[in-house]
Amino acid sequence: MRGMDNNAATPLIEPLQRIASVFEQLGPGRLDTLSQIYAPQATFQDPFNRVQGLPAITGQFAHMYAKLHAPRFVVREVTAQGVVGWMTWDFHFALRAGAQAQCIPGATRFQLDAQGRVIDHRDYWDACDFYATVPLLGAVVRRLKKAAAAT
Repeated sequence: MRGMDNNAATPLIEPLQRIASVFEQLGPGRLDTLSQIYAPQATFQDPFNRVQGLPAITGQFAHMYAKLHAPRFVVREVTAQGVVGWMTWDFHFALRAGAQAQCIPGATRFQLDAQGRVIDHRDYWDACDFYATVPLLGAVVRRLKKAAAAT
């Protein structure tokens, strides 16, 4: 992890660093570690999904590992202010084995409970970046993005 905000006055930094570490080490055989960072009734939202509860959140990550080849997160920065923490990251993956590796940048807003567990997780990333990686659909998305650009 790079760019950690080491402000000792911010009580969220330590739990956020622990959360970032779990994400960087997460894999299909380590989904049980999500119970260390999420409260039982936590919510998770990204551009495609909104779920509540640890089993549903774990299911989202299991689905990601089942559908993508070698997905992994590289955390770039962790910051906190008040009761809200942010983590910026790069998501590396391929659509299938042997396919071109992809990287999508994103950010996550976390709200933590008094025990330092995630109660609200909201991902922010450009879904068009993902669609652009899909064969056939990607060409259409890239053309649309180019046409919409102010140039």
